[in-house]
Amino acid sequence: MGRAAFRRRWAVTLLWVAVLGAVGFAGATAPASEDDGFVMPGVESQRAFDLLEERFPDTATRGAVARVVFVAPEGEKVTAADHRAAIGRLVDEAADGPGVAAAADPFRTGSVSADGSTAYATVTFRDRAADLGDESREHLKHAVEQARDAGLTVEVGGDALATEPSSGGEAEAVGMAVAAVVLLITFGSMAAAGLPLLTALLGVGVSMAAILALAGVFGLADTAGTLAVMLGLACGIDYALFIVSRYREERAGGHAPREAAGLAAGSAGSAVVFAGLTVVIALAGLSVVNIPLLTEMGLSAAGAVLVAVLVCLTLLPALFGFWPDAVLSSAVRKGRGRDRTAAEDNGGSRWARLVVRRPLPVLLLGTAALGALALPVADLRLGMPGDEAKPAAHTERRAYDALAEGFGPGFNGPLTVVVDARGTTDPRRAVSAIRDGIGATDGIVSVSPAGFNEAGDTAVFSAVPSTGPNDSRTIDLVNTVRDRRPGIEARAGASFEVTGSTAMDIDIAGRIQSALVPYLAVVVGLAVVLLLLVFRSLLVPLKAALGYLLSVLAALGAVVLVFQEGHGAALLGVEQTGPIMSMMPVFLVGIMFGLAMDYEVFLVSRIREAHVHGDRSGQAVVSGFRANARVVTAAALIMTAVFSGFVSAEDTMIKTLGFGLAVAVLLDAFVVRMALVPAVLALLGDRAWHLPRRLDRILPGIDVEGRAPAHRHGALPATDVRETAAGHR
Repeated sequence: MGRAAFRRRWAVTLLWVAVLGAVGFAGATAPASEDDGFVMPGVESQRAFDLLEERFPDTATRGAVARVVFVAPEGEKVTAADHRAAIGRLVDEAADGPGVAAAADPFRTGSVSADGSTAYATVTFRDRAADLGDESREHLKHAVEQARDAGLTVEVGGDALATEPSSGGEAEAVGMAVAAVVLLITFGSMAAAGLPLLTALLGVGVSMAAILALAGVFGLADTAGTLAVMLGLACGIDYALFIVSRYREERAGGHAPREAAGLAAGSAGSAVVFAGLTVVIALAGLSVVNIPLLTEMGLSAAGAVLVAVLVCLTLLPALFGFWPDAVLSSAVRKGRGRDRTAAEDNGGSRWARLVVRRPLPVLLLGTAALGALALPVADLRLGMPGDEAKPAAHTERRAYDALAEGFGPGFNGPLTVVVDARGTTDPRRAVSAIRDGIGATDGIVSVSPAGFNEAGDTAVFSAVPSTGPNDSRTIDLVNTVRDRRPGIEARAGASFEVTGSTAMDIDIAGRIQSALVPYLAVVVGLAVVLLLLVFRSLLVPLKAALGYLLSVLAALGAVVLVFQEGHGAALLGVEQTGPIMSMMPVFLVGIMFGLAMDYEVFLVSRIREAHVHGDRSGQAVVSGFRANARVVTAAALIMTAVFSGFVSAEDTMIKTLGFGLAVAVLLDAFVVRMALVPAVLALLGDRAWHLPRRLDRILPGIDVEGRAPAHRHGALPATDVRETAAGHR
């Protein structure tokens, strides 16, 4: 494939340009995605929500909502005549706005705090927030400004005027700039540094256009595209880096440009295919958690990684054909020097010698450091941060704080109770009994009147907790209400279920927390199987899987320290700490599986290659590090730079995931792969490469190292190829 792409470079390049143009046109002209809301199959809160939509079809709405909060100046009350008049004018003007379905006067609905300092009016629109026109938004903003001019503090919560979260675009550019500098230092050539960036950007362009084109068909969430960009850039740059590095190495070995492109695609390209597939498998495996949003994000990102692999295998060799010598260093092109090759001593080999001489202290120190960093995982709390996690500059955050102060912390997260009284002789008595039973639960401060559907057999009411939505006591309260259900239902003769945003968040966190350990076990087991096929060894895959587990747990511990416990949170722009976004740990586990296997394959394959050539165990480690440590280091720094760019995002999920991935890459590359791996291999010696003969005969041969094409083109003797296929010397 590499030789063919090099030879037919014009056709391959034009094909990719055509693909980008076609997919870009499809994405630009595709209809916008329909927001079907968050769906969580199989949990109580979702069943209750579905029952609401079934029994209250006329009142169910997905339209945008603006909760306008009024706070009187200190020492005054919103019930004062002038403030009451200003609030009335806002409600009247908002009700006349374009697209408004209803605007509720707080003095008629009783939406005034007990001390009279705070009130709120709910404005409901006919269209959902994504479809709300600028005219509707501007009309409401104008009404809000008039109320502010009257002396009231006015903030707007809900989704109607919600600020779109920043994805960290400026910092992404900084991350790309850092990647460019790392590539330039690594290769000493502008072309060699630019090619990985160019191909990665093209791959991301194709992926994002495809996601936009398919968003309307599959209802993909906006967050899916951000994750696809994150992984498409990181993997695209890293994979291209490995292939460009191998091409330069083959050129230094005396191969002609076309053959060097073929050997690079057949060796490093084969490893890229394996590495990319591990990422794709891990991301696609997120669908087993059975959360549609998680599945959408995982499959979108998996598609972006797959595109990155295809670009590296085809477009990169084609670009070599246009500029066969440009990726070489300037000294080599001018005949004044040569590229650094695996034969030269370097920092990687010197570090490896240090580790090989003192493997046990390095192993103990590295394991202890990662273990200590992983300890906070024991206190991990999952949740779905809402407006309280937004910056104070956002009006939604200020509205949240004002409601919590005026009405109590639980007001922002009421529990919605849906009562199914169908089949009872007296539905109103049954609903009243359930309402009284829930209202008597410790931790419930108030219960609203029940509203019945048209048939009179289903009712809904709200129960306000005494604690905030993400408080651990609220979780206990929801569990208590559900645990008391059999007794309450027996007395009432009707059934009920608890839903609402707070209950849904609790159910999501519970579902993911219960799925996290099984998913981690599946991923670790998959890592062992894949590496068993690649390295034909029992101990090397076990060592790799345990190292991956250590780095993931340590990264999660760092996330808990910053985003949950608040250590150093201000440095990252985190204004409000709290539970970790529920889906973040699952994503971290899946994504890091693929990235950790990347570094394991690229580094250990060279160590194994040296061992097959006859090096003793310690020298094989040094030889492998001499060949690939520099490239793996550059790849890890690039990954870290790209992921770190997303820490500036205002979206809590993306910010947390970017930080977690950046820390995980640093720990996995520099502590696990660069320190623990050589230490363990030095301690194991030749036993590291042992495989029972019976298992050796069963396992298929996988030439991830690309040694067969190297032999066909005279780079390796035939015995080395046979030894590689057999899995032993």
